[in-house]
Amino acid sequence: MDTDVVRAVNELTVRWARSLPDGNTVVSGLGLWPLLAILATAADEPGRAELAEAAKVAAADGSAQALALIDAIEGSEDLHAALGVWVSEQLKLAESFDSVMPAPLVGKLTGNSAADKPKLDAWAAQHTNDLIRELPIEVTPDLMLVLASALSLRTTWVIPFKELVRRFHDGPWAGGSWHWLERVDGELDAVRRYDDLTVITVTGDADVDVLLGIGEPQASQADVLAALLGAQGEGVPGSRLIDQGQPGTEVAPGVKVGQTTAPRPDLKLSLPSFSVETEHDLMESRELFGLSAVTTDPGAHGHFSSISPAPLAVGQAKQKVLARFFATGFEAAAVTAMGLMRTSMPTQQARRLEVTLDRPFGFVAVLRESRLPIVAGWVATPTEPGD
Repeated sequence: MDTDVVRAVNELTVRWARSLPDGNTVVSGLGLWPLLAILATAADEPGRAELAEAAKVAAADGSAQALALIDAIEGSEDLHAALGVWVSEQLKLAESFDSVMPAPLVGKLTGNSAADKPKLDAWAAQHTNDLIRELPIEVTPDLMLVLASALSLRTTWVIPFKELVRRFHDGPWAGGSWHWLERVDGELDAVRRYDDLTVITVTGDADVDVLLGIGEPQASQADVLAALLGAQGEGVPGSRLIDQGQPGTEVAPGVKVGQTTAPRPDLKLSLPSFSVETEHDLMESRELFGLSAVTTDPGAHGHFSSISPAPLAVGQAKQKVLARFFATGFEAAAVTAMGLMRTSMPTQQARRLEVTLDRPFGFVAVLRESRLPIVAGWVATPTEPGD
């Protein structure tokens, strides 16, 4: 997989994560990036340069790189991706359309919501294994083109968790009873400290891992997520952390040295199960995504002359995304859509590390080999009360 593209997707995800309001949330920079790259190739100036800068691509190469990324993802066992384009029956296409819009032409738009919306929604459901059943786009008579991406991820933990109910009497989650997950294994180096950040790798059984990140209690959501996405190098592995203090000592954020009756040191991981689902209106942060120019009134000539001689502007841009972390695995899905509109617009035998995520923490799912981030999010409060 192209390392420059991986870096570009990661940078987009970091910028987006830093802009998010506090609270439970999840985003997919991977779902958005191909659309920005394709639009960069298709747009006229000044939108072309703005989109290329947001996607960190050469504008002329954006469409090809987007398609190559989707093809590369399809080589994954756990992660699947699709691109789709729907064009209005009323839109005259430019001769250059096929070269700037490489995504498969899925179908036509009639402008009739009762006819078009079910087709769009069925595509979203098909390409997310029914995790997301609606394409986040409003069908109107002025909707001339829809460009969409879909991602779906399902992985099973190599070592499953035990399920229990836990109640807190102090801390930010005090007074609640939560559905909780715990497991013990011997892989101490699944935990690593990067300065004021602890990263825990939960390994899937194929080619996707989920990284959990917790910072110091006073650390902001934005800083923890950015640090988690940017964590590089070896850090301080758990096999060294375990010797840095006596039982009861905190040796990294969220990590204490504990005790076990097992014959060898081990790692206990404890956290709430979570399910986070969010819809983002990208038009509310259009400067962040390079959409400022192409969302303005284009006048008589439009912003996308290589798509159509008709004056077009981006009038809708949304993403629906979800992530679920549970006892046996992790699943996530994202559907991102852009709408181009026609304008007018006990006894000690060995030590253990005890990792407890009992306060807000971040997460990111990555392809193991390339470290391509798939979804990243934040758990401010547990989402599933205990019975």
